[in-house]
Amino acid sequence: MNRHESRDAGQDIRTEEGLADCLGRGHALNREGRIEEAFQAFNRAVELDVDSADAWKPLAQILADLNRHHEAALAFQHVLKLDPSDADAAYRAGLSLFKTGKIEEALALLDRSNQLQPDQASTLQVRGLALQELARLEEALAEMRRAHAFDPARADICNDVGVILLRLRRHEEALGWYDKAVALQPEFRLAHNNRGFVLSRLRRFDEAFAVYAALKAADPGNAEPDWSMALLHLMLGNFEAGWAGREARWKVPSLPIASYNFPQAMWLGNESIAGKTILIYQDEGLGDVIQFVRYVPMVAALGARILLLVDDPLVPLLSKLPGVAECIPRSNNRSVTFDTHCGISSLPLAFGTRLETVPADVPYLPHPDEARVRAWEQRLGPHDKLRVGLVWSGNRKHMDNGNRALPLRALFPLLDGDAMFVSLQKETNAEDQATLRERPDIVDLTVHLTDFAETAALMSCLDLIITVDTSMAHLAGALARPTVIMLQHMPDWRWLLDRDDCPWYPTARLFRQTEPGNFTDVVERVRAELSTRIADWSRQAAKG
Repeated sequence: MNRHESRDAGQDIRTEEGLADCLGRGHALNREGRIEEAFQAFNRAVELDVDSADAWKPLAQILADLNRHHEAALAFQHVLKLDPSDADAAYRAGLSLFKTGKIEEALALLDRSNQLQPDQASTLQVRGLALQELARLEEALAEMRRAHAFDPARADICNDVGVILLRLRRHEEALGWYDKAVALQPEFRLAHNNRGFVLSRLRRFDEAFAVYAALKAADPGNAEPDWSMALLHLMLGNFEAGWAGREARWKVPSLPIASYNFPQAMWLGNESIAGKTILIYQDEGLGDVIQFVRYVPMVAALGARILLLVDDPLVPLLSKLPGVAECIPRSNNRSVTFDTHCGISSLPLAFGTRLETVPADVPYLPHPDEARVRAWEQRLGPHDKLRVGLVWSGNRKHMDNGNRALPLRALFPLLDGDAMFVSLQKETNAEDQATLRERPDIVDLTVHLTDFAETAALMSCLDLIITVDTSMAHLAGALARPTVIMLQHMPDWRWLLDRDDCPWYPTARLFRQTEPGNFTDVVERVRAELSTRIADWSRQAAKG
C-alpha cells in the first residue's frame, strides 16, 4: 500500500516537472518569435495536464497570435471555465469572438470581464468597438470615452472615439479626437488618414490634400493616399488627375476591388486594339458597372471584340449591349482567351474623359424586353395615375450605407401625393418590412425582381424614380428615366458638389442634404417636386 502511494506521488512529481518544462520552453520559444514551435510546446503542456488553466491560457494566446481566432476563443473560454475569476481570459475570449464577427457573444464575455475587473481601458475599448458594430453608437461612444478616461495616453483609443463620432456625423468633434491621436503618436498613419477623410467631409479640401500628401511623402510605396486624393479630385471635377490617381486602387489591399492576375497587359487607351479581343471586367460595384458600361460600345468602335465579365444579376441586362460579343457571369470559372484586358472603371481614363466630355447620350442600355414590359404592365394595372418608383437604401453591407440611406418611414410625406407608389427596394430590413405591411398603398412586387433586366423592364413602366445613391439610381439614369436622386451632404464623387444636375445622367435631378444626416429637408423638397410632376401628368392625361 505504501509502495503504491509512493509510486503515484512520483508520477505526479514527474508530471509537474514535465508541465513546467513545456511551459518554460513554450514561453522561451515565443519570446524568440518561434511561434509554431511555441504552439507545439504549449499544446504538449495541455496534454500533460488538461485541467491546468496555466497550460491552456498560453496555448489560447498563441492561437490568437496565429489568427486562429475561433479556436482561441474556445481555448480562452475553457480557461475561464477552469478559473471563473480570470478577467483577462474573459477579455481575450471576447476579443477573439469579436474578431470572428460573433459580436453579441463577444459583448457578453466583455461584460463579464468588466464585472470581474472593472475600469480596464482595453476591455472598455473592445466593448465600444462591439457596440459600434451593433450600430449602438451612443453607447459605443460612452464606452470609448470611458476607455480614454482610464488610459488617456492611448492614441488608438482617441482614434476610435473619432471613428464613432464620424459615424454619428459629428465631424468637428471627430477631427478633435484625430488631432489628439496624432499628437500622442505622430506616426499613427490610420489616424492621419482618418483626419484627412474628416477634413474632406468638412469641405476643407486644401487641408485634406495636405494630409494625404504628407502621408505619401512619409511612405512613397503606399498607394492609399493616392486613392484618397483621386476621389477628392473627381469630387471637385478635376477628372484628369482623378482618373490617373484612381488607378492606385489596384495597390490598396483594403479596398473591395476585384483584380485578376492576368499575364496579358492592361489596355488603357494607348495602343491600337483593332482586331483584338479585350476582356472588360467588373472591378467595383454594380452601380459602377452600369455607369461605365457606356464606354463599351466606344471600345467596340475601335475595332475590338469585347468579352464582358460582370456579376450574374447584370448578365441579362448587358448581354445585348451593342459591341459585346459575350457577356460572362463572374460565377463562371471557365477560362477565356483574350489579347488584353481593362477594368471597367478604368475606361474613363482610357478615353481621357473630362467633365465637359462625359459621354452622356442616354439611354445607352438595351431597351427592356417587350415580353417583360408587358408582364409588368399587367401586374401594375391601369395607368391612371403617375407611377413613382421608390428606393430608400442601397446595399446594406456598403460601408457608407448608413449615411446614404433612410428608413422607409421617412418617405411618408411623399405618399400624400395622388400617385401610384411602387417599391423598387429589393433588400429590406425588419423595420421596413413592417412599414410595407402597414402601407398597402405602396405596391410591392419585388419578389419578381430576379435580375437587373427585370428591374429595367419595371422602370420602363414608371413615370418617375425617386432613389437614394445606389445602383438603382444608375440604372434609372442609364435608361433615361426621369429620376430624382436624394444625396447625403458629402456624396460619392460621381455626383460632384453643389449642383442639381448630373453630367452622367441628363434625366436625373439631384436633391442634396444641406447639413449632414438631415434628410427631412430633402424629402420636403422632393415632395414639392413630386407635386409639380403629378400636376403636370394629370394635365397631360386630361388632354388625352
